[in-house]
Amino acid sequence: MAQSKRWVNYLLFFLTVISTYFVGFLWAMNYVYAGQDLEDIPAFLNIGIIFNPVLNRLSLIYSLSLLGILLGHELGHYLTCKNYHIEATLPYFIPAPTLIGTLGAFIRIKSPLTRRDELFDIGANGPLTGFILSVPALYFGLTWSKLAPMTVSEGTIEFGEPWLLKAMTRMIFGPVPADQALILHPMAMAAWVGLLVTSFNLFPIGQLDGGHIFYSLFGDKVRKISYIIVALLIVMGIFFWAGWLIWAILILLLGLRHPPVAWVPARLSRKRQIIAFLVLIIFLVSFIPAPVTDSGLLDLIG
Repeated sequence: MAQSKRWVNYLLFFLTVISTYFVGFLWAMNYVYAGQDLEDIPAFLNIGIIFNPVLNRLSLIYSLSLLGILLGHELGHYLTCKNYHIEATLPYFIPAPTLIGTLGAFIRIKSPLTRRDELFDIGANGPLTGFILSVPALYFGLTWSKLAPMTVSEGTIEFGEPWLLKAMTRMIFGPVPADQALILHPMAMAAWVGLLVTSFNLFPIGQLDGGHIFYSLFGDKVRKISYIIVALLIVMGIFFWAGWLIWAILILLLGLRHPPVAWVPARLSRKRQIIAFLVLIIFLVSFIPAPVTDSGLLDLIG
């Protein structure tokens, strides 16, 4: 990449640091003041809150943990491209004023891919790296998480849990009582986002990571399955989480067809087939049907 254009990557990364730090501050407040009466919680714009060292440290932990997972994911793609002498850009991070502070990151591959095994490795190494980084962040974040009395008030947002989070929670806390709520440490929250991003990218469609992997395995058959995946996203958007509808629209805008690979061997190696199975397991333990509970289209218009 031309040195003169890298300032865009650096600027977007800097803005994403700021956006994730700000969101991390909100998660830090949620963690520190969990279980307290609303009257006892200082106002967000209170000077004492803004300069509270504990909250700032937890904000930084969220930001650095999440950015480390996302950066690891994109470097998995980028370094694999470099290994195959394929030209690719540095990661572009996307800052966003959302509940997680970012819409993720991506790289652009600028050279044509000529081998199916190259496509598979580039597609798989990103989510594999991101998942490997998410697991210890989730474990250590959960050991620092805590239980607090369940309080549900108007405007309360509840988040869905992937299977891996449920399994680790039971391993660390045992069965959580019905009147208790698990309050995630900001590092565990960053890992939750990391798992969510991993599962998003592993849908076997278009130019997502899962689309690369699936195309390298089954070729043009992937397009027929793409229509089924889009239909499934629409159904999940209606009944589970309206965000799936936006995801379906974005995928349709980007296109369902995967760019062809010039040279296609008869089949991938046994090692890559095993990795493909592992990637499927990663998707299953990371996937969250309703990242935000009770937020399907029917819930929102009901």
